[in-house]
Amino acid sequence: MTQFEVLVATSEHVKYANEISKVIESSAAARGTGIAKRSPEYIINKIEEGKAVIAISKKGAFAGFCYIESWGKKFAANSGLIVVEKFRKKGLAMQIKRKAFELSREKFPDTKLFGLTTSLAVMKINSELGYRPVTFSELTDDEQFWKGCQSCVNYDILTRTKRKHCLCTGMLYDPVEKYKHQKKSFKEYKDKYAKWLRIKKNLLLKKFKKVNVFI
Repeated sequence: MTQFEVLVATSEHVKYANEISKVIESSAAARGTGIAKRSPEYIINKIEEGKAVIAISKKGAFAGFCYIESWGKKFAANSGLIVVEKFRKKGLAMQIKRKAFELSREKFPDTKLFGLTTSLAVMKINSELGYRPVTFSELTDDEQFWKGCQSCVNYDILTRTKRKHCLCTGMLYDPVEKYKHQKKSFKEYKDKYAKWLRIKKNLLLKKFKKVNVFI
């Protein structure tokens, strides 16, 4: 028997909005990077638009969440992937991400899907779904998307590099190309990805700490 029900969120799940918002914020604080804050009102809006996926335990407890953002017909993103701490390491993140991916493909079949992450685990999940690492220049230039990064603790790095670099890694799924070869490449290059993420983090943080000394 499966431990969780992973489904497209509906109005009956609005009651979890405050908890979802708090988990997103606490997850970002614990990691020190990545996920931007999202208000309960924002979460409710995504649920009412049919652009959210939620995981509920068999006992009725909130377990995880992810939502979809879209910009015209060109770009969409699965964002805010979270799993409540006590439910982690059970494969739930992959279940949520896959459901969000399927929902995105259903709603936006011809749209490129992308995401920003600082997590090697999320990179693995994305890679298995067919995403590939890309430069920020290949992502949307929509100001509304980048405005959503303002509550991230690393927003200063993003703005100082004129949105060319940050601690996050951009990943893209193109429905035309599909990047099926990426399913094997992540396993083959996992250590290289991890090393690259560490180097990137160290270089950027070192650079901007030095700059801040003179401010």
